[in-house]
Amino acid sequence: MATGFPWSTGDVLSAAGVNGLVAFTLNAQTGTTYTALSTDQYQVLVTMSNASANAFKIPTNASVAFPVGTVITILNIGAGTNTISAVTSGTTTILSSGATPAAPTLGQYKSAACIKTATDTWYVIGAIA
Repeated sequence: MATGFPWSTGDVLSAAGVNGLVAFTLNAQTGTTYTALSTDQYQVLVTMSNASANAFKIPTNASVAFPVGTVITILNIGAGTNTISAVTSGTTTILSSGATPAAPTLGQYKSAACIKTATDTWYVIGAIA
């Protein structure tokens, strides 16, 4: 999975490399709970597909130290409602404009971006309820 730009110091930029930046790598999840991994950042689309209610969990910074500015994109393609929340709610803060700011939900075919703005603070924006 992509974890950053595909070049290192001294590499020559190529059309193939630049064109590859517009594509997402898919991380297809079908279970009822998934906790974000460091490989879910950058150009990765985490798809949640389950007929039952399911959860996308954001870990504490102590567990996975995503850099501030990290964006994780989620798309719920399953019929079950997807809830985005913290693994440890007393440590990690999830904020959104949804009905429940600490646990926004995504209906089927809705997408959201989770943006890390501080050590254990994430904002969720997108088609949330």
